[in-house]
Amino acid sequence: MKVITLNVNGIVNAVERGLLEWFAQQQDVDVVCLQETRVKEYQLPTNLLEIPGFYGFFFDAEKDGHAGTAIYSRTMPKAIIRGFGHPTFDLDGGFIQADFDNVSVASVWVPPAQYIEDIEHKLAYLDGLQQHLKRTRRKRRDFVFAGCYQVAHRSVDLGNWESHQREPGFLPEERAWMDQALGPIGFIDAFRLVNRQDRQHTFWPFDEAQANGARIDYQLITPNLADYVLDAKILREPRLSPHCAFMVEYDMDL
Repeated sequence: MKVITLNVNGIVNAVERGLLEWFAQQQDVDVVCLQETRVKEYQLPTNLLEIPGFYGFFFDAEKDGHAGTAIYSRTMPKAIIRGFGHPTFDLDGGFIQADFDNVSVASVWVPPAQYIEDIEHKLAYLDGLQQHLKRTRRKRRDFVFAGCYQVAHRSVDLGNWESHQREPGFLPEERAWMDQALGPIGFIDAFRLVNRQDRQHTFWPFDEAQANGARIDYQLITPNLADYVLDAKILREPRLSPHCAFMVEYDMDL
C-alpha cells in the first residue's frame, strides 16, 4: 500500500502546475490525500471529479475559497467519514477519512497561524483534533492520518530553527502537541521510522531555498502499522505547490 499526502495550496492552482499529469504518473499509488483544495465539490471540473483509476471523495469548507480536503483512492472505500466530530472546526472541511478492509486513511488539515495573534485558534483546533486522536486509539482498527499539521516537531525539521523559536509553526505549545500525539497518545511518525536525516523539508515558498523550509506534513500511524513501513519519500518534483508530495509505502494491502 502506497499513500501520498499533498497540500495543494488550491487544487485549481495545482492543476495549472501539472496535477493531472502528476496523477497519471502515480500508477502504483493506492491513496492520495489532498489538503487545501479551496473549492466546493460542485465547482470542480469533470477531470478532477473523475481522475482515471481513482475514486474521488471531498469535504468542503463552509467558507468559499478556504481549506477543504480530499481523498482519491484506487479501491472503493467501505465508508467515508467527513469531519472529526467538532461542530465548529469541521466547518473548515479539514478532515476526511476513508475506511478500507484493513486500515482507515484520513486526509488531515490543521489551520496555519500566519501571525502570532492567530495562534489561539490554531491551538484550540489542535486540541479538538487531539481529542479525536485519543478516541481513535480506543478503536480496534489501524489508522493513517496523513496531512498538513503546520508544525515542525523538532529542530531537525526546520531550517534556521534558532531564529524561529517564537514563530507559529515551531512554538513550544505546538511542538508539545506533537510530543503528546507521538508520545502518550501513541501515534508514530511514519517518516522518522525510516529517515532520520535533517532538512527533510516538505514545505518552502517558491521564492525561497529548500534549506529554509520545514517538515510540517506527516503520516501519523497507529503502532500496529510500524512494522509495515517499508519506505518514505519526499517527492520534490514536480513542484505542484509550496508543499511537496510525501509518500509512505506499507507492506500491506488496503
